[in-house]
Amino acid sequence: MRAILMGVFCLFFGISGAVMAQDAVLKPFVLGSKGPGEVAAKAEAVKAALVQNGFAVAGTYTPYPNATIIVVTNDEMRSTAAKSEHGGFGAAQRVSVTRSGNDVQVSYTNPTYMANAYRMAGDLKDTAAKLQAALGKVEEYGAKGLAAEKLRKYHYTFGMEYFDEPNELATYASHEEAVKAVEAGLAAGKQGVTKVYRVDIAGKKETLFGVAMKGEGDAGKFMDDKYIMSEIDFKDIKSTAHLPYDILVSDNKVYALYARFRIAISFPDLSMMGANSFMNIMKAPEAIREALALSVGGKKDAR
Repeated sequence: MRAILMGVFCLFFGISGAVMAQDAVLKPFVLGSKGPGEVAAKAEAVKAALVQNGFAVAGTYTPYPNATIIVVTNDEMRSTAAKSEHGGFGAAQRVSVTRSGNDVQVSYTNPTYMANAYRMAGDLKDTAAKLQAALGKVEEYGAKGLAAEKLRKYHYTFGMEYFDEPNELATYASHEEAVKAVEAGLAAGKQGVTKVYRVDIAGKKETLFGVAMKGEGDAGKFMDDKYIMSEIDFKDIKSTAHLPYDILVSDNKVYALYARFRIAISFPDLSMMGANSFMNIMKAPEAIREALALSVGGKKDAR
């Protein structure tokens, strides 16, 4: 009788058996390990393990004390990225080493989750297996979980952006000119936006940049990595690998995923209102869009 009632409940609310099955849902992060140690020493050991398993380290980032992010890429990520529109957003994965309480946590973005969120022409399962071999796997976390089908058409709620609705930050005469402009803008850092890494997609005019964002004072806090994460990354197992934010040069145009998608895809279960909610960073999407646009030579109101 319980099984029948559950089936009726699922049909009424549109929940499929596949979504209910634990092995049919994906979560944004993977906890590789946790235990005693120091962040700096653990980060060096993590880098070595990643290189031994075929990854290239594209860059590192320390957004605040006791947190280091290592960005990696490999042939599978880059080749898969070249096969779909704006697939370059998935050309790198992020690994974090974070102290939380007495433990140092090693976590990483779930490649299969990100591949579906970014509508890539593949699921990056080989990359997922290599990350697990390098760093371990205790559990996936960061959300109740989403089926791949739902991830490929994800948006946080009604009226909010999908993956295929990125901000177009600037347009240039050629891909080469666009990349040069982004490099120059990030080097100048006038908007508090600086370069963390760059990954070029072979066989396609597409280049992915990762950026650090540092805002000053009350006016700048809504584009500041540390402030935003202090509001939304509040659970015991940290989601530090949400950072850094990304900019994609595709052909002659410069794009960024709008923050209402980019943040939500890492924190899909975050409440709309209340403590530690999207309401607390309501000004962040526009602050981030404006800072990124101005840093790459675009206009303040670039959409």
